[in-house]
Amino acid sequence: MSTSTATATPRSGAPAPEQPEGRRFRFGFWAAIVVVGLVLAVLTAVVQGAEGPDRRPLDPTSTTASGSAALVRVLEQRGTSVRVTDRADGIDGGTVFVDDSDGVLDPAVAERIARTAEHVVLVGVDSTPFTSFGLDVTTATAPEGGDTVSTASCAIPAAASAARVSTDGYGYTVDDPDAERCAPSGSGDDRAWGLVRAATPGGDVTLVGTTSALRNDTITTAGNAALALGLLGADDRLTWYTPTVGAPDAAPTLGELAPPWVPSGIALLALVAVAAAVWRGRRLGPLVVERMPVVVRAAETTEGRARMYARTHDRTHALDTLRVAAVRRIGRLLGLPRSAHVDDVVRAAARATGIPHDRVGAVLVGGPTTDDRALVEGTRALDDLERAVRRSASGDRPSTDHDRPGARP
Repeated sequence: MSTSTATATPRSGAPAPEQPEGRRFRFGFWAAIVVVGLVLAVLTAVVQGAEGPDRRPLDPTSTTASGSAALVRVLEQRGTSVRVTDRADGIDGGTVFVDDSDGVLDPAVAERIARTAEHVVLVGVDSTPFTSFGLDVTTATAPEGGDTVSTASCAIPAAASAARVSTDGYGYTVDDPDAERCAPSGSGDDRAWGLVRAATPGGDVTLVGTTSALRNDTITTAGNAALALGLLGADDRLTWYTPTVGAPDAAPTLGELAPPWVPSGIALLALVAVAAAVWRGRRLGPLVVERMPVVVRAAETTEGRARMYARTHDRTHALDTLRVAAVRRIGRLLGLPRSAHVDDVVRAAARATGIPHDRVGAVLVGGPTTDDRALVEGTRALDDLERAVRRSASGDRPSTDHDRPGARP
């Protein structure tokens, strides 16, 4: 058995004096990170400023595919005065188009529009303001695929005159039996409606889910143009109202409802978290070596285990420990890697020594050890096999059968 000594163990000692070079390196590292962050922030601001603001869908001034400038132009040519605004002040009668695609309309503002406007055309996905308009509907799965459906028999005059409209946009599930509905999509429990009309205190409201009828790129499909002109061009005046986030008419956001000290508190907590991470992440100093007062030999550990096995009469465990060590030494003698399986060691030892494969396997693997005699014989067999492998590795051969390993029972 090989012996080894353990003379020292690492521990965390007192921090060593920090070298000026290391201090300068750390300062330069963090300074570089700050500079890179500032450069990226400036580049991001420049790029966003160069690109300009994105056009939202159904923008009445946008000529892009998702805009509605073509519809506004046709309405003005037909004698309808279009007023574009993001505030509900000044809405008094006439037709009001409410584009609440962002879901920011305040329910109180929706109730006021329902009382004062004669005709309301509503586009939206948030069901919160629907109740203010007297609509008992919920948003369903949005239809896809560019399909068109017949609306010739619809009770909504604008949809009936269009005869056929596209279903792209939003779909709604209607729970009000008195509401008029058109442009169905899906079937059974998945049935959704693209047009819903209900009465309001000031007149009526039409919920439009078929927003493809209002877009520049699809307004000429089927009867989309007739539907859009019928809904928005019935009066001489049209107010195109688009509530936006942060406007006085918009519903308060979570940031507006929070107390004014919340942002400062969050920033302070973030700084504390960063400071705690830096504080706890610092090393306590370099590892130092402490010399032990005594030398502990590996043989003492082996003898202690042997006494423990003898006290518990665990002969099988004791012999298995010797077998594992023998397999490692034999594999090293035969040039096998440390990861080699015991079967590979058995085959290599059998080829090198000429001993049958099953006999080498019985020596290196074996079975349970029932008494002291079997323990002694197994130990002798391991020694014989290891000597035979060593002689084979050095080029020598046993001269008699009596000297062959494993010859003893």
